[in-house]
Amino acid sequence: MIGNKGEWSEIYVFLKLLADGKLNAADANLNIIPNIYYPIIKILRQEGNQNREYKINGDIQVINGSTGQVLLTIKIPAFLHMSQQLFTALASASGSSFTFPSIVSFLNSIHVNSLSASKSDKSDIRIIVHDLNTGMQPKLGFSIKSMLGQNSTLFNAGQTTNFIYEITGIHLSTKQITYVNALNTVPKIKNKIDYLINSGAQFKYRNISSNNLKLNLQLIDSDLPEILGHIVLYKYSLNKNNMDDLLMQLENDNPKKFDLSQGHPFYEYKIKNFLTDSALGMTPSALWTGQYDATGGIIIVKQNGEIVCYHIYNRNEFQQYLINNTKLEQASTTRYNFGTVYSENGKLYMKLNLQVRFS
Repeated sequence: MIGNKGEWSEIYVFLKLLADGKLNAADANLNIIPNIYYPIIKILRQEGNQNREYKINGDIQVINGSTGQVLLTIKIPAFLHMSQQLFTALASASGSSFTFPSIVSFLNSIHVNSLSASKSDKSDIRIIVHDLNTGMQPKLGFSIKSMLGQNSTLFNAGQTTNFIYEITGIHLSTKQITYVNALNTVPKIKNKIDYLINSGAQFKYRNISSNNLKLNLQLIDSDLPEILGHIVLYKYSLNKNNMDDLLMQLENDNPKKFDLSQGHPFYEYKIKNFLTDSALGMTPSALWTGQYDATGGIIIVKQNGEIVCYHIYNRNEFQQYLINNTKLEQASTTRYNFGTVYSENGKLYMKLNLQVRFS
């Protein structure tokens, strides 16, 4: 088994949760909330056509999920030892991918033969917990984000995530368009936009390259495509990246002319819902119906090895965490075909790309 820190973090979560027997909830600053946790009954794992259950019952029972047969029983301290060993190795590992032979040997002995379990959605791990609020035992899927390696992407870039802006107020000849597109002083896109604005241009959001993404966003909120259009333009024209800074700019400008006199957080509410849906299932290319794939929420592996989660019961903390800890990032302009002026039907346009990453 060879993988990067993100992939090995999934195994770390698997081992540590079985060792700890519970999943702690976090506040908006990733701190554990005392006395709010979810006791773990079992972790479900599928590799190919093999279903396995790892049940906490004094020890850890490895069960054939199809037949109910107990395949073996392992003492909990073995999982604790292996999770600690893996964390130490991950903390000092360098390079893009690596393997840990002693961990692989242990995993094989408990019928784990791949770093990532088979999945058809955004859930990286499936857990049956004892819900202290209802007394029920729901099966919850969690997406895993690790702070041990490169920050995870929340909303992936593609040509489908290009926002289209009409450039009004000026006329450019073919030669002038070529000149603008050849500007290469960093930051290139900001300098192009600055040049155009200083020449009297205005940028007006018109559309999104992908109609499916536009409809997905409208399902979340009918104003969301245009609101994100303003945020994307801020990112490139003002060179601001952090979501909380971009949101503050949006609220100050109030481009939708909402009535803010009573303190209604129109923009914050809509952006929080966009980030939440992106974290729990919504992607640019697939039809979004509002049905969360990661039904439990999101698990964060902190730099100190602590594991915390955001669940429906602490949705407010989760959403504030997303606002505080995400940023817009520029993807490849050549790969995704954006950041240049082009003419179409006698009008000037520029595409700007949306990608959101944890910060």
